[in-house]
Amino acid sequence: MDFIRSSGILLHPTSLPGPYGIGDLGPEAYRWIDFLAESGTGLWQVLPLGPTGYGDSPYQCFSAFAGNPFLISPDKLLMDGLIHTDDLVNTPDFPSHNVNFGQVIFWKLDLLSRSYLQFQNLTDNKLKKEFSKFCDEQDFWLDHYALFMALKESQGNKPWWEWSGPQRDRDPEFLKSFQHENEFAVQRQKYIQFLFFHQWDQLHSYANQKGIQIIGDIPIFIAHDSVDAWVQPELLHLDQTGQPTVVAGVPPDYYAPTGQLWGNPLYKWEVHAQDNFKWWMNRLRSLASLVDIVRLDHFRGFAGYWEIPAKAKTAETGRWVAGPGAPFFRKVKDVLGELPIIAEDLGEITPDVAQLLEEFNLPGMRILVFAFDSGESNQFLPHHYPENCIVYTSTHDNDTALGWFKRIDEGERSFAQRYLSSSGEEIAWDLIQAAWSSVAVFAIASMQDLLNLDNQARMNYPGNPSGNWGWRMGMNDLNQELMLRLKDVNYLNSRTN
Repeated sequence: MDFIRSSGILLHPTSLPGPYGIGDLGPEAYRWIDFLAESGTGLWQVLPLGPTGYGDSPYQCFSAFAGNPFLISPDKLLMDGLIHTDDLVNTPDFPSHNVNFGQVIFWKLDLLSRSYLQFQNLTDNKLKKEFSKFCDEQDFWLDHYALFMALKESQGNKPWWEWSGPQRDRDPEFLKSFQHENEFAVQRQKYIQFLFFHQWDQLHSYANQKGIQIIGDIPIFIAHDSVDAWVQPELLHLDQTGQPTVVAGVPPDYYAPTGQLWGNPLYKWEVHAQDNFKWWMNRLRSLASLVDIVRLDHFRGFAGYWEIPAKAKTAETGRWVAGPGAPFFRKVKDVLGELPIIAEDLGEITPDVAQLLEEFNLPGMRILVFAFDSGESNQFLPHHYPENCIVYTSTHDNDTALGWFKRIDEGERSFAQRYLSSSGEEIAWDLIQAAWSSVAVFAIASMQDLLNLDNQARMNYPGNPSGNWGWRMGMNDLNQELMLRLKDVNYLNSRTN
């Protein structure tokens, strides 16, 4: 698919400001879209929107289809009559610049449970009809998800492979009995998903009305502790007890001497191919209904992926295995048409990866904070870009622009300053200017770079199991001065929406 020259900002909704401990889909999200529209910025990139599990990572979700309950806006619930003003009287004094996930989760799940009771007592049937319609339209994943989460709750949130045999192995008689005895808990999970999709659809429509397209993110691998693995273990390399036999990661490189051991179970791609990748088609179709452009995370895994024995302590022991390749993307095109897809093609780009990108005309990524460590031949430098690529100042997985500039050695810093004609005083905006003026069809900066923040605002340190994903911007960060500066750089570089 051919894209139109534009610009965007990478900001996950959890990083929006607001009084409830975590960014959500309420008033501040609408103010954010207004800010983008007023500045002429046409793209908003988010991270995966699923229900976060281990380590609060949006890349480790309990479902590949469900939405994150903690993004549900209390203010919108109040507007819809789904909570009472008294429900917000004793809101905790949450920190304003980072997310305390434990505190937020406890408070918001309690609020959503009270909302479900309020919903049951509604006399207006409009929302109830919408809820019923939602359940019918999403039953291909929602029924399994609601049952899984109700079971998980009953088991003290233990991972599914630690449940007793009938629960772990989805014994039909047990599940029927559990469903009957726990109907309230199961329906509550469906209701919470209805709230997320209801609020997200309203926000997405508002963004589109304002001329903003949303870029969504789809992790290639799923979490082991997910309803998807529990319901269809035959699609994954799992043994009879639910344990992976091989797991995902990447081999050692300059940045990680022992590689990265992600631990996600790997797909049995040959089994997926037997039913024409039905699960994947549903997954892509589902995300495409929520966003306007789909970013495929770890794209090189579709060409070939690093398979690590499940008992390995590091990613050093492994082998390359061929992915589904071109037949997969041909099936995507046949079933779903010309999906607007961009590829996260970082890491080792072998000829088979390059061939996939070329055959399906998919734009890859260039990261400016990677551009200055090896001289003028570095392919991340703007003078090497093709038009069909996406340039980022930085991403959620690496240093902010200012954090990078503070960390690098004098040689890399000097080359960057020479290349950018920069004094270094506003290095993030110098990188923004370089990205925006390049030929890349999309130029995207993280919100941290727009605010010229250092690594204290960094979103994620890959390999760190905790302490990530918590950054939030302040209530006064979206000001007129910043909007006008972004508007000017959009106009001067022909990226105005």
